[in-house]
Amino acid sequence: MAAILEVKYYNSFWLKKIKTLTESGVGSAGATRAVTNQDQVNKALITVNPSFASITAGQGSEVIIQNGTTGEQFTGYIFQLISNTTFILNEAPLFDIEIGNNTCVFGGIVNFAGVPQNYVSTPESDWFIEEARIRGGYNNTNIDYGVRAYAVDENTQGEIRDNALIYSGIYNSRTGVNNTNQFPVGSEITKAVDPAYGSIQKLYAEDSNLIIFQEDKVSRALIDKDAIYSAEGGGTVTSSNLVIGVVQPYGGEYGISTEPESFAVYGYRKYFTDRKRNAVLRLSMDGIEEISRYGMTDYFRDSLSTLSSTSKIVGGYDLHTKKYDISLLYSGQFAPISNDDYDTLSFDESVKGWTSFYTYAPDFIASLKNKFYSFKKGGIWQHYNNAGDYSTFYNVASPSKVTFIFNPKVSMVKVFKTINYEGSEGWEATSITTSQNQGVPITQYVAPNGSAALQAQLFSNQFINKEDKYFANINNNTPQQRGAIVFGNSMTGVRGFFSTVEMSLTGTNATQSQKELFAVSTEYVESSY
Repeated sequence: MAAILEVKYYNSFWLKKIKTLTESGVGSAGATRAVTNQDQVNKALITVNPSFASITAGQGSEVIIQNGTTGEQFTGYIFQLISNTTFILNEAPLFDIEIGNNTCVFGGIVNFAGVPQNYVSTPESDWFIEEARIRGGYNNTNIDYGVRAYAVDENTQGEIRDNALIYSGIYNSRTGVNNTNQFPVGSEITKAVDPAYGSIQKLYAEDSNLIIFQEDKVSRALIDKDAIYSAEGGGTVTSSNLVIGVVQPYGGEYGISTEPESFAVYGYRKYFTDRKRNAVLRLSMDGIEEISRYGMTDYFRDSLSTLSSTSKIVGGYDLHTKKYDISLLYSGQFAPISNDDYDTLSFDESVKGWTSFYTYAPDFIASLKNKFYSFKKGGIWQHYNNAGDYSTFYNVASPSKVTFIFNPKVSMVKVFKTINYEGSEGWEATSITTSQNQGVPITQYVAPNGSAALQAQLFSNQFINKEDKYFANINNNTPQQRGAIVFGNSMTGVRGFFSTVEMSLTGTNATQSQKELFAVSTEYVESSY
């Protein structure tokens, strides 16, 4: 019987015939035989002896397959019903077929493992088409039956190369080419870096370069070009068909360790941490620089060295204030955080220093359209959003504190008499400490107008507002000290080589409105001993 086979384009094809499935053996009633491994096939067409009762059930009906020797049973279902006596099972018929009270033991089974599941015995389905030209191209080399060259990969297991890169075929939306799912092993589609510097943790594409962050090294690779070096060592960049060209390391033995979450970028500056070397780093046009050295060498040496294997470092760039924020999460990312389980601080390029500590521990940090966001427990928090939420993170308010150290004439013992500041009202000096004093509390107060009221407050622990500046005497109520300026209950001043002052905002002063602190100063005299 003739058959019509449809092809989608003109080319050369081989037409090959599948062995007719109806050639499988016909069983006879009462016969038995042992089941062997050769009977294990994926699909088989079973023809029941016409003397048996006809099958009236349709597709999906249950058929019990039973081993005539051991009695073991296997339940199958009719995948395709050809006729009342001919059907296809959905699984391999390993045992005798029992239909009602009649038993049929089929004869020789033909292995049809390559037959599609939706096979139906028709003239068209007894044939299949195979491409006859290499790569299926028009007028390409024609192949014939015979020996064909091929490669066998003996290693069937997956291989993880943590120091290598692999890239797929190209993607071009204009021409409709999408080969991103193709990774031909016969092509040069891999690029490896030095395994001595550990695994690759982060990739960042910048202009025509690919920046590669390993655990102990940072390198850049040329994209779609290569570098040719002369005998004198000079380099010339040329175009080539290489996707990833020469790998060039940056100077310095620095890497990103295992904290790619600490990476942040703004403009041409990239920020990241290297916990192995207790350093916070910046990569810019002039190479890698250790920004943790700006007054924070000891702090990062101690803090990063105490991080455990489960701790994480999360970093991000704050587009609102133009600062790099970093959070040291000692208990790890997504873990419950207490006040002592994290340190969050920021680096400001304008002053080249670390300017603030914060009271929030984010899981992630990100900026978008000049807005700064942090993520915590699956929620997102927009910073600098509400005017009444100053010093508030994740709906939890915290006091704001600024600490100063007064140390003029470092070799001289001094008596610090006053504490003065310029800024918004509401600031409070919570402690004044020297090497010889345990601390004097100072409460914030703005005196009413009038010299009498001002005079009444001169010797109390309160700030006086005069000409938009705030002044307070440091009243010392400790037992009489030799060398004090004034003795008795009004004795003023605290003695020491230096004085540490903590200014803070608490309660509604800290959250309801923006508060500024421009300068803090003190008056002092030389101690008599």
